Amino acid sequence: MKLSNIIYCLLLLAVSTAQAQTVSNTDVDKWKKWGPKDIHNSGWIIRAGYVIGGTAPIPVPKEIRSINDFKPLGGVTVGADYYHMFGKRLGIQFGMHLFFEGFHTSADVKNYRMTITQGNSTLSGNFTGTDETNTKMVGITLPVTATFRISPRWNVGIGPFFSFVGKGTFDGEVYDNSEGIGYLREGDPTGPKIEITRKNPASYDFSSDMKHFYWGLEFMFEWKALQHMNVFGGLDWGLSSIFPNDFETVPFKMYPIYAKFGLAYRF
Repeated sequence: MKLSNIIYCLLLLAVSTAQAQTVSNTDVDKWKKWGPKDIHNSGWIIRAGYVIGGTAPIPVPKEIRSINDFKPLGGVTVGADYYHMFGKRLGIQFGMHLFFEGFHTSADVKNYRMTITQGNSTLSGNFTGTDETNTKMVGITLPVTATFRISPRWNVGIGPFFSFVGKGTFDGEVYDNSEGIGYLREGDPTGPKIEITRKNPASYDFSSDMKHFYWGLEFMFEWKALQHMNVFGGLDWGLSSIFPNDFETVPFKMYPIYAKFGLAYRF
């Protein structure tokens, strides 16, 4: 091998080693700046954010033909989490979050089983037309999250949550749709036909039938914007219905599914 080739190979190896060392030093510097000072540290996170989402049947039943409107009714969450790191990347969080969440939706339905009130009469049967629903819930969520730090500034987690609803409302009204179709077949799909219009809508209120406890899975992420300030986001996917299993007025399970975004201060 020529001497020039040997020199070229040695130079190439030196450059590659220097570049690798630079990348390694850069990674170490990032962990020193943004990572935990003590890999077994513990502390508290205070957070506040905005909540958006709704309560929905999964999968969407065939009785719901189209969604005309969906509006979050404002939503906030404030709370605190205690965290503990088992090492450089793995940790766990225990939280207590106060929440207010709600939504308004309008949907065209067909043969939708429900109980409604019109005037002084309470009627049960299959409704076809437009259904407007308003839902609000105020309570406390207790998440338990296993966390993984994928980089010095990014942290993700997953785990169960348990929610206790202090006050909940689920009410609305029904009337004819944009094509002028609105009626209830009393009893069953072949029962007497009762016309229901926008000028004389029927209403319902299932607030007293809502459960005070539900649970699900929480998915979360955090990005370290400053040394003690994080931007966070997450999704609380309910795995239990807001109504009891023996509640037959709504014939399918309704799951609370809410996303949240906000700021957190880490002590």
